[in-house]
Order: sequence, then C-alpha cells, then structure tokens
Amino acid sequence: MLEEYTSLFFVILPVVAFLYASVGHGGASGYLALMALFSFPTETMKPTALLLNLFVAGVSFYHYYKEGHFHKKLFLSFSIASIPMAFLGGTMSIPTSLYKKILAGLLIFAILKMLNVFGKESNANKDFKVGLGIVAGAVIGFFSGLIGIGGGIILTPIILLMSWGNMKQAAGVSALFIWVNSLAGLLGQLSSGVQLHKESFWLVVVALFGGFLGSYYGSKKLNNQVLRYVLAFVLLIACVKLVLT
Repeated sequence: MLEEYTSLFFVILPVVAFLYASVGHGGASGYLALMALFSFPTETMKPTALLLNLFVAGVSFYHYYKEGHFHKKLFLSFSIASIPMAFLGGTMSIPTSLYKKILAGLLIFAILKMLNVFGKESNANKDFKVGLGIVAGAVIGFFSGLIGIGGGIILTPIILLMSWGNMKQAAGVSALFIWVNSLAGLLGQLSSGVQLHKESFWLVVVALFGGFLGSYYGSKKLNNQVLRYVLAFVLLIACVKLVLT
C-alpha cells in the first residue's frame, strides 16, 4: 500500500498530526481528509484513521496530563456512555452525508466562537452538569464510531462554549476521550469484518513524530489564546473535509 503514495503524503501527515496534537486531538478528521486527497481505498481509511488516533491522542494525553491539565470528572462523565456508543457506531455503515453537513455548520459556529466573534469567553468556569455530559458523550461517541473519528473535534468546543474548563483542560480531557473512543470504534469495525492493513502501522511512526512535538509544545509552550487560534484552524480544516467529502 505505501509504495502507491507520493513522498508529499508523508511530509503532510506529521504536520497534520502536529496541529491536532497541539490542541489535544488525535487528528482523525485530518487524516481522513488527507487519505481521501491521495485516493486511499475507502475500506482502509476509517480503521487507519482510528489507529493513528490511538497513538497521537495517547501521546497528547501524556503531555497534557503531565502538565496537570486533566479534569477527571469531565472525562468520566463524557466517556461513560461514549465508549459503548462508539463501539456501536463502529459496527454500522450507513450514509452520513447529511450528518457531515450539519456537523460542518456546528463547527463553523464553534470557529466563530473560538475567534471571539460572539464575544470573549469567560475566564470563570461554570458548574458542570454530569447528566448533560453523559448525554453529550453518548451522542459524540456514536457518531465518532460511525464516521471514524475520536470525537475531540466536537468535545473540545463544547467544553469551551459551556465554560466547563479552559483551553488546556479541554485538550487534556479530549485527548483521553479520543483515545477510548478510537479504541472502541476500531474494535467495533474489526468485529464487523473490517480489516486493518499491517502497512498502516508504518504511518503510525510518521504521525507519532508530529504528534509528539505538537502535544509537547501545546501543553508546555503555547498559551491558551494561541491554542484557540490553532484549534480554530483545525476546525476549519475539518469543515472543509466534511463539505468536500
């Protein structure tokens, strides 16, 4: 499989991983867009994206957790229902074009919010509603497994828009959320007969390089405002991917 793709793919892949990992994401939406651009076989795209997610989101969580940016209560509330729903979504294969367009619209709103178009975000965190977290996690988990993403591209804006945590807390929670959902979604796909090509593990090495650097600088060096701009850019990439594919 690898010999069919140009060296340009292997140059762009770690850059995508760097951008996503810097905000605590695994990068599945970016990987899917990149693989579509380089005409990867459709049947290999979802499992490969989730495999890359596992490693990049894992190293992202390590860095953000090490720097004290992990909110355990937020994670548990979102993940308790998302894990089984991600597995369920991973077993299904249905048309998702309408969902992608709706999600793109929601992400555009999130981008505008990240850029303070609707006013600056409050620095004070609001009380977190566990019930809302469980419901949101279930919905995000299902669609994550269905499409082949980890769900951080949706979860991070929700945490920020609801003022349940700051940028780095959202990144720390999203990183582990993405990891567990990616694992559940991948297991769901494998259980339904989808195969994971062994060559995909070579892509892990390339993506992991960018992901390690991105999560390191995101957790240590970049301030919250810079991360918000990076996240807005990442969300924009996801929107373009959702509209065009």
